[in-house]
Amino acid sequence: MKKRFISALIFLASTFSAFASKPNIIYIMTDQQSANAMSCASNANLSTPNMDRLAQHGVRFTNAYCAMPLSGPSRSAMFTGYTPSATGMQENETPLPDSLRTRTLGNLMEQAGYDNGYSGKWHVNTNSLPADTAFGFRNLHGHNDIGLAEAAIEFMREDHGDKPMFLVASFDNPHNICEWARGQKLPFTEVKDAPIDSCPNLPANFNLNPYDADILRWEREKSYRLYPTKAYTPDDWRRYRNAYFRLVEHIDGEIGKIVDEIDRQNLWDNSVIIFTSDHGDGQGAHQWNQKTALWDEIVNVPMIVCLPKGKNAGAVSEVLVNNGIDLMPTVLDYAGAGIPSWCKGISYRYAAENPSVDNRNDYIVVETNFAQTGGTRGWAVRTPQYKYVLYEAGKNREMLFDMENDRLEQTNLAIESRYKDELIKHRQMLRQWMDENLIGEQYPSTRFIPIN
Repeated sequence: MKKRFISALIFLASTFSAFASKPNIIYIMTDQQSANAMSCASNANLSTPNMDRLAQHGVRFTNAYCAMPLSGPSRSAMFTGYTPSATGMQENETPLPDSLRTRTLGNLMEQAGYDNGYSGKWHVNTNSLPADTAFGFRNLHGHNDIGLAEAAIEFMREDHGDKPMFLVASFDNPHNICEWARGQKLPFTEVKDAPIDSCPNLPANFNLNPYDADILRWEREKSYRLYPTKAYTPDDWRRYRNAYFRLVEHIDGEIGKIVDEIDRQNLWDNSVIIFTSDHGDGQGAHQWNQKTALWDEIVNVPMIVCLPKGKNAGAVSEVLVNNGIDLMPTVLDYAGAGIPSWCKGISYRYAAENPSVDNRNDYIVVETNFAQTGGTRGWAVRTPQYKYVLYEAGKNREMLFDMENDRLEQTNLAIESRYKDELIKHRQMLRQWMDENLIGEQYPSTRFIPIN
């Protein structure tokens, strides 16, 4: 009996030691923020000192993309490790499959010995976590930006015993731009009217290209609620952009409260801190507001990874990352836990710790579904140099952009025969991805520059 007791003590001591050696993981997320909507991304239209502080402490990934540009599907990928099409979660408020309810990231981190807290917007299947404890998380604060940071800070100040903490702080803004565009009262903050001469100018890619996919204009006509901007004047668009950037600045201030607490506790030394967003916003580029389309303003998201003890602080990486399906393997990697076989993503730990690495993915794929309007599906294949976009219907359903020389996506190369080989290569990548994700039958016909 005495030997068993001593053995148990040794086991517990080793377990506690293992827990103590694991880093805290703090995951800060906004909603509907584009990668370019930070001053550290050289955007002179706004000031984000707290996001910039994170970038100064970490590695900023310039080629991070969401799994799908809609909140529910994007977040479902983050917390299940599956693509939205694989789970059927391609629309907001879609029920989580029963088979995944005990296999979410929170469940796996709980099993790995972490004390998990979730503050703010959940929106994988419901706006807030559905109970006081759910999916491996303790529910700290519901879907409300007011008080969210304070609830997260309270959790950070708790005595977690010998367990490391896994904290998710999930803000709603700058998503309030949706209400602003419809002339509604904003749920969580206010935006003051600004004189037009103080509003940002139109983006360089504001004008439509005749070779853009025409299905986007058809989808926009389906819903005034989602796209009230279709009758906007150029000045209206400038006011929209001003409101959007002010909302980003507002949420930057809330994030600053959490960063201040990281400073107070010096959590930089023993924590991995990840900042990102579930998807972006059109911001008037190509005369688009909201999300769902596959323009880069919408699918390219901010992502900053701060490593313990300031390793690689201030670095910038061009490595391709899918911030949806890549989150689960990354967090589990840092937690020292096994990565489940169903995870379709790749841990970006190595890329964060080696920011000069050329790439770890030949390509990544973003999918979309206009389920809230006409139901058009689409896919984007991002390679180091190009971005290939395919919508399942309409004219110019294929678009190909040189992202090294045309990051604003103003010239559709798919219509030029000299890019035939590149077009075929990207078609094949998409087919391969669809086959691997068991949705190959969804591949639509292509019409421009036939393969044969």
